[in-house]
Amino acid sequence: MIAPAQAWDWLRRELDNWGDAGLQARFWWRDDDAVKASQRLERLLRQGRQYAAPLALAVIPARLETGLGDYLQAHAHSCVLQHGYAHDSHAPPGVRKLELGGMRATTDIVADLTRGYQILQQNFAARFTPVLVPPWNRIDERVLGHLPAIGISGISTMKVRRMANPSPHLLQVNTHLDPVHWRHKGGFIGIYPAIAILVQHLIARRLGYRDFDEPTGILTHHLVQDEAVWRFLENLLAFLQEHPAAAWIDAPTIWKTPD
Repeated sequence: MIAPAQAWDWLRRELDNWGDAGLQARFWWRDDDAVKASQRLERLLRQGRQYAAPLALAVIPARLETGLGDYLQAHAHSCVLQHGYAHDSHAPPGVRKLELGGMRATTDIVADLTRGYQILQQNFAARFTPVLVPPWNRIDERVLGHLPAIGISGISTMKVRRMANPSPHLLQVNTHLDPVHWRHKGGFIGIYPAIAILVQHLIARRLGYRDFDEPTGILTHHLVQDEAVWRFLENLLAFLQEHPAAAWIDAPTIWKTPD
């Protein structure tokens, strides 16, 4: 079994390779399912502030509780993305959970997303970056072409994107590492699998096997992750802060609207 120190050395060597090539490895950070201020959210935001890591909070519009907009005013390093509408699955039994597709009419899905967009715009104003994060990272392709008309300029799911623009005027930038072991109720997938995912994506980007321009995305879930995940996250943030070849990019910069 690989020791934790060896795993971190593996990541360090790959980032050294980026530096030796005169390159900078960009990372971004998304956290899903925010609806209210809480001690767990405060802990997450505190980590981001401590390690100068900008945080994109995917907020569920229909479940948003009063006060989150005012609360985030004190956290300048954070922004808000749109996490579907209600995070309710409309898939039949035995089928993977899905809110934005399946048997639902496209007009109904678009109507929900439009309401969600308006809720977040009203509550977060400029702090809202109009990017859609589909619940469970799933969305039917037939919905994509309707997103720009709502005002949504980006989409973010999980794993390496197939293309930068899945629909005209829509930029996709995904996350690649989710350290939560979902079959073990918010436990940690382990240091070796977590670091391996990061290193493999970085190598593929550097060598041109994957889209170089897609920053490596970290996905967290502050409401469910256990202490092992929290510890790994803090260690990762500290590690990336110290390495000269690693740099954070925030969601508003990723999805910046051309002048």
